[in-house]
Amino acid sequence: MASFANSTFSISPFAVTCKNYRPFLSPTSVSLKPISIKASSASLDYSTPSSVIEQKPLEPTKTNCWEWKFKDNVIHIYYEEHEKEKVSNDPPKNILMIPTISDVSTAEEWRAVAKDILERSGKANWRAIIVDWPGLGYSSKPKMDYDADLMEKFIVDFINEISSPENDLIVFGGGHAAAIAVRAAKKRLVKPKAIAAVAPTWAGPLPIVFGRDSSMQTRYALLRGTLRAPAVGRMLYNMLVSNEGAIESQYKSHVYANPKNVTPTIVQSRYNLTTKKGSRYVPTAFLTGLLDPANSREEFLEHFADLEGKMPILVVSTEGSPKRSKAEMEALREAKGVSKFVEVPGALLPHEEYPTKVAEELYQFLQENFEVNA
Repeated sequence: MASFANSTFSISPFAVTCKNYRPFLSPTSVSLKPISIKASSASLDYSTPSSVIEQKPLEPTKTNCWEWKFKDNVIHIYYEEHEKEKVSNDPPKNILMIPTISDVSTAEEWRAVAKDILERSGKANWRAIIVDWPGLGYSSKPKMDYDADLMEKFIVDFINEISSPENDLIVFGGGHAAAIAVRAAKKRLVKPKAIAAVAPTWAGPLPIVFGRDSSMQTRYALLRGTLRAPAVGRMLYNMLVSNEGAIESQYKSHVYANPKNVTPTIVQSRYNLTTKKGSRYVPTAFLTGLLDPANSREEFLEHFADLEGKMPILVVSTEGSPKRSKAEMEALREAKGVSKFVEVPGALLPHEEYPTKVAEELYQFLQENFEVNA
């Protein structure tokens, strides 16, 4: 059974009982009244360039640590809150932003989007909550058997902890985070008011290329066991992932669409995340398909279809995603349950590479489907 205990901390260079975190810097949230769900496929004008390298970071209003108790483990979960000065006596409206699962997953990837939406919020008291996954980012990284069910359980527990019937919650998720949130909603484990799936994925790096037949599953298990081994696993992980060259290469090849947006600062900050104790366990599970929330495209589409008419769902596809990932996003274009489908520049991390463009689509989605209580 999972449970939580909460601590709140001031920001900047700080030392917390959830480990020592020095996150870089950035934003937000929303409680809105639903009006209608309309299917559409649209895009905004992107004539003005806007990428991550142009963004000025914004410090979180608060950084927090939850103690998540899962079976015999206590996992320290890092999350941030971003909000502007209150403009009314109404309670804050919450948007939960969940990072894309990867070896360099971090709350930092959502900050510029949160900042942008926060500044657009008008008279509403918006708040963004950005949470790091267990085993990733600035959360603690115990050696556990990470799989899709564990990650779903975490999302369910966290959402149930921060939301209430009086305080609407909207979920923005990148990559696998979006697919896991949709699966949890399909099971009625959570009831967000809306979901935005940004560059959604359902298959890990190896399964999407080599498939999921029994022979490949045997090979994945062998690789997984090697990467989790005490000495050789760490050495192999350092060779494949935890070095600046490998991180720069993956960002330039498929994480970002424009290699010029991959700065030394980004590479160094992501490399630092991979050097933390236990940092290889979740990426190993992700790489070999254990975190996949579906076993096929058909199952992936069924999760969305089951939410038809129950909540608005936005899918944000990208122009520069790898071929196989792009095909899975395109399968959602006319899919049942998807109320709006748009495409933006970027690859697998558009909300970090092109935050202004992603924020424009997300904010328009909110305006189209909800009335802000000013």
